[in-house]
Amino acid sequence: MAKEGVKARELKRAKLVAKYAEKRAALKAAGDYLALDKLPKAASPVKLHNRCKLTGRPRGYMRQFGISRVTFREMALDGKIPGVKKASW
Repeated sequence: MAKEGVKARELKRAKLVAKYAEKRAALKAAGDYLALDKLPKAASPVKLHNRCKLTGRPRGYMRQFGISRVTFREMALDGKIPGVKKASW
């Protein structure tokens, strides 16, 4: 499981990206790259990284569910995800 500080940092970045999104779009449309460069670097959407909502794991993230593959497998086997069951043929 990821440290709480790492999860908090990701949330902080997400809030910063949302805060500057409108201003960023306006500056980009105007072509004012000097002013765009003066915005905080963490406000760039490229800096965001998807993490598992439950464990904070950065790799093996499944967008459709918002969790990592490991957590997904555990929850699917426990029957906690509706409509998902183990394949067998």
